[in-house]
Amino acid sequence: MQLTITPLAVLLFAVIAQAGFAAALLWSGPHNRVPNRFLALLMLAIALWLLDGFFRVAGVYRQRPDWYFLPIYYSLAFGPLLYFYVQSLVNYDFRLRTRHLAHFGPVLLQAALYTGLSTQSYAFRNDFWEQVHRPYTYRLEFIGTWVSLALYLVLSLRLLRQYRRWLVDNFSEVSQLRLQWLGTLLVLVAVVSAQWVVEVVLREFFDLYYRYDYSTELLGLVVFLIGVVGLRQANMQTVHFAPEAPEAETVIVAASALTEAAPTTSPPQSPATTKEAKEPAVIDAAVQERIRRALEDEQLYRNPTLTLAELSAHTGLAPRLISFTVNNGFGKSFNDLVNGYRVAEVQRRLATTDDAAHLTLLGIAFECGFNSKTTFNRIFKQIAGVAPSEYAAGTR
Repeated sequence: MQLTITPLAVLLFAVIAQAGFAAALLWSGPHNRVPNRFLALLMLAIALWLLDGFFRVAGVYRQRPDWYFLPIYYSLAFGPLLYFYVQSLVNYDFRLRTRHLAHFGPVLLQAALYTGLSTQSYAFRNDFWEQVHRPYTYRLEFIGTWVSLALYLVLSLRLLRQYRRWLVDNFSEVSQLRLQWLGTLLVLVAVVSAQWVVEVVLREFFDLYYRYDYSTELLGLVVFLIGVVGLRQANMQTVHFAPEAPEAETVIVAASALTEAAPTTSPPQSPATTKEAKEPAVIDAAVQERIRRALEDEQLYRNPTLTLAELSAHTGLAPRLISFTVNNGFGKSFNDLVNGYRVAEVQRRLATTDDAAHLTLLGIAFECGFNSKTTFNRIFKQIAGVAPSEYAAGTR
C-alpha cells in the first residue's frame, strides 16, 4: 500500500501515536487511577476517530475501500467520557455505578453498527453506504455526536465551576488543585463543538463534505493537550467534592412531601409573613473563637497544605459548622482566612524581627505556611496591595 504523504497526514499519524503512548501511561499511572483511565479511554476514542481522518487524507480508503466500515468510530463516547473524567477527578471516591452505564448506551449502539457492518461483504457495505448510511445513519451519528458533546460539555463546565467554589472553602493551598488546564481543555472542546455546528450546516444545507472541516485538526489538538498536561496532573487523593442539591431546593422538596403527607388546616402564609419568619444566621461566638485560637494562637496556618478536614479533626468541630462560621462569622472563604494569617505573619516578621537579615523573603514565606514562590507572590499582593519585595523594602 502506498500512502499519500502530506503535512496533515504526518501530523495526524504523530498525534495518533502520541495518543496511544500517553493513554498507556495514563492507564497504568499510580495516581488518580479512576480519572486517568477515563482520560485514557477518551484519548483512544478520539485517536480512533483521527485514524479515520488519516486513512482519508493518506489515500488508504482509495486503495482499500473495504476498510471504511472498520469498527473505529466511538464518537458518541466523547461527551460521557469527558464528563465522567471531570466527575472522578474532583471526587476521589467516585466509582462507576450501574446507573451510569445508560450514558454509554448510544456509543454501544454505534459500536454494534460498525462491528456488524465490518463482517459483511464489500458489496453489502457499499449498498448500505448509498441507501442507508449517507442519507440517514451518518447524519444521525454526526449530529448526535455534536449534541452529546455539547450537552456533556455544559455539565462538565458547571461541575468545574461548582468545584472551584467549593475548593476555596476547603483548602488553604489550591494552586495545584484548581485544574486550570482542564478549563482550557473544556474551552477547546467548546471550539470543537462550534466547528461541528459549521460542518453540520455545510453538510445539511449545502451538501459539502470535507470541504471546510477542521474538527479533525481541533480534536488532534485536544488529544495533544491531554497527552502533554494530563500526565502532569497533581495527585487529587485529598479531594472529595460531591455536588449537593441547593439548600432551598431541598427545603422545597421536603415541604412538598410534608404537604402531600398531611394537609394543613392553617391558611397559607403570605409572602410578607414568610419573609418576616426568616431569621438571620446565628454565629456561635464560642465556635468562632475556637477557630480563631486554632489558627492564630496554635498557628495551624503554618501547615502549607492545611485543609478544612484537618482543622475539623484538630478542633473537634464539624466541617459544615466550621465552613458556616468561617463564611458568615469571619466573612471570608477558608482559603482567604488562612492565607490572611500567613500574610500577616510575614508582615509581622519583616517589621518586628531580624529574620530578614539571615533569611530570604521566600524563606520567611515558607516558614509562615506558603509552599511556592508563585502562590506567595500572588496572594501577598492580593491581600497587602503591593508585591512582597516592595513591602520588604519599605520596612528597612
